[in-house]
Amino acid sequence: MQRTAAKRAFANVLVNTLIANVTTSFLWFALTFWVYIETQSVLATGIIGGAYMLFVAFFAMAFGTIVDRNRKHTVMVISSVISAVAFMVAGVLYLWQPEAALLDLGGPWFWLFSGIILFGGVIEQLRNIALSTTVTLLIPEERRANANGLVGTVQGIAFLVTSVFSGLSIGFLGMGWTLAIAIAAMALTFVHLLFVRIPEGNPEPDPNASSALDFRGSVRAIRLAPGLFALIIFSTFNNLIGGVYMALMDPYGLTLFDAQTWGFALAFASTGFLVGGGLVAKFGLGPKPMRTMLLVVIAMGLLGSVFMLREWWPLYVVGMWVYMALVPPVEAAEQTVIQKVVPFERQGRV
Repeated sequence: MQRTAAKRAFANVLVNTLIANVTTSFLWFALTFWVYIETQSVLATGIIGGAYMLFVAFFAMAFGTIVDRNRKHTVMVISSVISAVAFMVAGVLYLWQPEAALLDLGGPWFWLFSGIILFGGVIEQLRNIALSTTVTLLIPEERRANANGLVGTVQGIAFLVTSVFSGLSIGFLGMGWTLAIAIAAMALTFVHLLFVRIPEGNPEPDPNASSALDFRGSVRAIRLAPGLFALIIFSTFNNLIGGVYMALMDPYGLTLFDAQTWGFALAFASTGFLVGGGLVAKFGLGPKPMRTMLLVVIAMGLLGSVFMLREWWPLYVVGMWVYMALVPPVEAAEQTVIQKVVPFERQGRV
C-alpha cells in the first residue's frame, strides 16, 4: 500500500513538474524569440541565455539547502508562487511601458523586464532539485535509473510543447498574451499542488552542518564518495556545452527559419528527448551507469564537431535531434549515481 501511494505521488509530482516546466520554458523561449525578432541582436539573446545559466549556478547551493531543509511539497509550492508572482509583475510592466521601451537595449526597462522573467524561470530550479530528491524518497533503488529516465522524458515533452507554442504564440498573439498564458498556467500548477500528497516527514536538522549553506559539509560528503568529485567536474564541462548551445541555438535557428517554422523545427528536434528518456525509462542504464554516460558523452563530442559544418538546415535539425536524444541518458546517469552514494539529507546541495 505504501509503495502504491509513493508511485501515485511520484506520478502527480511528474505531471505537476511537467506543467511548471512547460510554463517557464514557454515564456523563456518566447522572450528569446521576441527579443531576437524585434532587435536582431544575438548579443542580447546570448546575454539572456548566459545570465540564466549563471544565476542557476550561483543560486544552486542555496536552492539545494532549501530543498534539504524543507518538505519537498513545500518547496514546490514556494517555487510555483514565486514564479507566478514574477510573471505577474512582468505582465504589469508590459502593460505599463510601451513595447518600444521594453525593446530598447540601451534603456533600463528591457533589462528589468527580462530580469523579472529570468528570476521567475530561475526559481523553477527549486522544483527541479526537489524532483530529483523525490526519486530517492519515493522510488526503490533498483528502479531509480528508470525513474530518472521518466524525468528526462517529462523534460523532453516540456521542450517539445514549448518550442512549438512559443514560436506560434509570439508569431500570432504577441508578448502580451504570451505572458497571460504563462501566468494562468503557473497558477494552475499551484492549485494542482494543493491536492498532491507526498508521503514524507519533516526533515531532520543535519547535526554536522556548520552553517545554513554548509558548503564545507557538502564538499566533505562529495569527497567521501570515490569518484563523485570527478563526476561533478565532468558534469560542469558537459553542462557548459549545453549552455553554449542554449545561447546560440535560437539566434542561429532564427536566421534559417521564421519564428513559427523554427518552433516546429525545435519541436521535431525535442522528440529526441522523448526517445532518449523513454529508452532509459524502459531499459535503465545497464549495470555500469558511469560507463554508459562516458560512451554517450563521447558520441556528443563527435556530433558537436560535425552537425554545424555547413549552413544547411536539415543537418542542423537532425544534429539537434541526436544531441537531445543523448542528453537524458547522461542526466539520468548523473542523478542515479548521486542518489546512490550521497546521503538523502544532502542530495539537494550536492
